[in-house]
Amino acid sequence: MSSHRIGLLVPSSNTTMETEIPEILRRQSALTGDQFTFHASRMRMKTVEKSELAAMNADAGRAAVELADAQVEVMAYACLVAIMSQGNGVHRGIEADLTRTAAENGCAVDVLSSAGALVEGLHHLGARKVSIVTPYMKPLTRLVAEYIESEGVEVQDSISLEVDDNLAVGRLDPSRLPDIAAGLDTRGVDAVVLSACVQMPSLPAIPAAEKRLGLPIVTAAAATSWKVLRTLGLETVADGAGALFRKD
Repeated sequence: MSSHRIGLLVPSSNTTMETEIPEILRRQSALTGDQFTFHASRMRMKTVEKSELAAMNADAGRAAVELADAQVEVMAYACLVAIMSQGNGVHRGIEADLTRTAAENGCAVDVLSSAGALVEGLHHLGARKVSIVTPYMKPLTRLVAEYIESEGVEVQDSISLEVDDNLAVGRLDPSRLPDIAAGLDTRGVDAVVLSACVQMPSLPAIPAAEKRLGLPIVTAAAATSWKVLRTLGLETVADGAGALFRKD
């Protein structure tokens, strides 16, 4: 049995990533015996719009320094749209900058992002075409779709719930997601991104959505959790957490 410290870089108004990511890793622990503790540093963001997202990115270095003090073993920057709204491919530079900042402050760990994790997870599944659900306003959803497509995965269709208040996003009812996702055009897609946002609750809806759509389901929170486990060299297994957590 191993024990691991997980560092979370958290938007100040986020209320979901600190529940869904630990819950997925708790389910992994139930199968493997691995143990985890979670340590967060918050960055100010209340409204999901480009200027606040950019300001949050600018504050991420300070948050990484705080987590470095806790000597965590991995850091996860879990705000997908904060990165994807800043230009295609930028997750690589942001991850590298934060990894360097952590190392300069005595904590030589990998920093991953939910943006990079989602893209990597889709490639891991061999998904070439997806449809997505987001809570964002339509212009931000378009940026997310363009970002995913710039990484070699076609976005066939998207649904935007058009909620820009981040606290309100966290209050959305996940039980509605299977019905919402049923409105997507999923002809010929390889997977559905049920929530392209770690703040929009989705974990309880994954099994029902997979049954309803008959397709592999991925979420931003699930992809982030999967990447955390891979970074630590641990088994990526967890009940009810979607396609990335099923044994090959």
